[in-house]
Amino acid sequence: MFGFLLRLAARIPFLFIAGRLYGTEALGVFAFALVVIELAALVCSLGEKRGLAQRLTESEEHPSNLVFDAMLVAVILSAIPALLFWFVPITMFPSGQFTDMDKLIVWAIPGYALTEIVLAAQAYRYDIATTVRARAVVEPWTISIMAGVLFYIIPESGLTMAYLVSIYTGLAVGIWAFLRTYGLPRGWRPTPIRHAKLVWRALPLVTADAVEWGTRRLDIFILGWFAGPAAVGIYWMAQQIASLPQKLKTSFEPVLGPVITKNLKTKNYGAIARQVCQVGFWILAAQAGIALALGVPGEAVMGLTGPDFVGGTGALAFLLAAEVVAATAVVAEAVLVYVARVRNLWLSIGTIALQAVLTVALIQLVVHFGYGEPFKAAAAAAALMIALGTASLVKAWFLSRILGHPINNWRWALVWATGPAVVVGFLATLLPEWAELIFGIPAILLTYGWIIWHKGFGEDDRVLFRKNMTKSEE
Repeated sequence: MFGFLLRLAARIPFLFIAGRLYGTEALGVFAFALVVIELAALVCSLGEKRGLAQRLTESEEHPSNLVFDAMLVAVILSAIPALLFWFVPITMFPSGQFTDMDKLIVWAIPGYALTEIVLAAQAYRYDIATTVRARAVVEPWTISIMAGVLFYIIPESGLTMAYLVSIYTGLAVGIWAFLRTYGLPRGWRPTPIRHAKLVWRALPLVTADAVEWGTRRLDIFILGWFAGPAAVGIYWMAQQIASLPQKLKTSFEPVLGPVITKNLKTKNYGAIARQVCQVGFWILAAQAGIALALGVPGEAVMGLTGPDFVGGTGALAFLLAAEVVAATAVVAEAVLVYVARVRNLWLSIGTIALQAVLTVALIQLVVHFGYGEPFKAAAAAAALMIALGTASLVKAWFLSRILGHPINNWRWALVWATGPAVVVGFLATLLPEWAELIFGIPAILLTYGWIIWHKGFGEDDRVLFRKNMTKSEE
């Protein structure tokens, strides 16, 4: 939880620097390249963020050997898209606005993939601190500082170079912790047949990860066809602010995976259902509070990154709502990837297909009525919200059928906490913009947080957030 707050605090300076110094067009170009690079890296990581826990649980081989197998395959696979994008840069920069230095961003692919793997290995040993240090401290603060410094040295390529540096500093933190925990491999020899089996086994999980990740980026691809770089930049800024609560689930994902795999081994489905509902409520409650804190004073939040971005306030509201309704799908999928990989894959493909159809239809509707670029961004965000809400309902129902236990993250305390928080937020909008941000956002969070902690969290919830427990509590 503390790591998430650190990540939140570190992300805001980058958005401010990127918006104020580089502008909407440069952000649009950078955003499109980032989508391509991170999708390729996600595929090359072989879904090990969740799949590694199962392999380490089932295999009798030395753990370091298993991790090195995944790392070697990831590096080999990463070379393919890296070389493709290097020699065909138009795939990353369709607008044609790039420099030779911008092309170096392709080498973020292996760095990103390796970081995912080593952090998953640490999470299996319940070392969440390394993930916090890498993802919540080192990476975001590095990209924020480097983006500011490089603007005055290489302004044309400052964003891409800052991102590349941040990826490898985060990898260094992960590698250092991994070697201290697992050590070097013992008697490890690369075997093509074993590595091919690893890739084959990972295909359903990789595809599900890519599809789930793609639902958060498909809108940028489609907007690229219907709008220019500036509109994409505005939407990307709204998406980055809205995705701050989405990153909260990464605080729980690393520990949830090993817990699920261990209970699956003993077929304790009731425990899995309880854990999914409990963690799902934590994520839902936290995301709803952050969505209120960022959404009610939405114009002031978007205006913080520059006056050109205020038009994205509508998109921000829909994107924040999308993160809230997606919470159930997130935790349901954490189990489905182990118990019904292929069927979960089809559900994910259906989700992204629905989103694509809705996005195009709603944007065409906006064009038909003659509304401007900000409304196109809002239409894409509304399509995402509807698609993710549908996925949550379907995946929760499907998982409950498999486990034989109901999956429901809802608690009425969410309503009790939201009402007063909205009132406080409305009063904050009556203040000057600077006061609305400085005092309004904390006031909304405190109001919502106090009520949800006392009305929504039971004793079994609270005890798990304590660092030191008594013997009876354990």
